[in-house]
Amino acid sequence: MNYSREVQEMCCVAKGPNHGPAPIPEEGKWVKAYEIKDISAFTHGVGWCAPQQGACKLSLNVKEGIIEEALVETIGCSGMTHSAAMAAEILPGKTILEALNTDLVCDAINTAMRELFLQIVYGRSQSAFSDDGLSIGAGLEDLGKGLRSQVGTMYGTKVKGVRYLEMAEGYVTRLALDGDDQVIGYEFVSLGKMTDFIKKGDTPNDAYNKAIGTYGRFADAVKYIDPRKE
Repeated sequence: MNYSREVQEMCCVAKGPNHGPAPIPEEGKWVKAYEIKDISAFTHGVGWCAPQQGACKLSLNVKEGIIEEALVETIGCSGMTHSAAMAAEILPGKTILEALNTDLVCDAINTAMRELFLQIVYGRSQSAFSDDGLSIGAGLEDLGKGLRSQVGTMYGTKVKGVRYLEMAEGYVTRLALDGDDQVIGYEFVSLGKMTDFIKKGDTPNDAYNKAIGTYGRFADAVKYIDPRKE
C-alpha cells in the first residue's frame, strides 16, 4: 500500500462507531450484507439498448449470491432474442457480481442486469418479505399458462385511430366497434392454447376455433374490423 507524503505526516485519530452495513430485507429476514454470498432475492430488472430500439425484462432468483434461475424476456429487436438465448444459458450458476460483469452481448440485457443488481443489493426485491423467498421455478409464474410472455401491442394514428394487435389474452383478430366507431371489445386467439391443442392431436382449424375468446361488449358491436387490414 502506498501513501502520499501528506498522509504519512498525519497523526492518527481513532475510529469511533463501526456498526457495519445497514440491514436490508431478504426473504423475510433483516440481513447485513458483507459479501456476495449474503445476498438472496428474487426480482426483476428492465433494460434498454443504446438506440432504445428494444427492451429486456430480466428476472433472477438468487440464493446465497448464486443465480439459480433466470427468465429473459425481450421485445422490439430480433437480434436481442438470440442474445437472450445465450443469457438464459450462461447466467444460472454465476454469482450476481460475475453476472454484472458478464458481457451478455445485448445492451438491453446488460442494462437489465445492472438495474436488477441495484435492486437486489439494496434490498428492493420482490421476495424481500417472503419467508425463505420464492422457490426455484417461480419465474415461470410470470408467464402464465402456455409459458408465453404477456405482450401488449397497440398502434394508433391521428387520421385512422387505434388498432389493438396483441393483448395479454392473445393475438387480436377482430375489433368490435359501436355506432360511433369506438372500440367496445375485441376477439382474440390464444396462441399458447392453440399450440397445446395441436400438440394433443387437434387439427389446426379445430385448435384455432377452440382457442378463440372475446373481451368487452364484443357481441353488441355494430361493426367488426380486422385491425391489421382494415
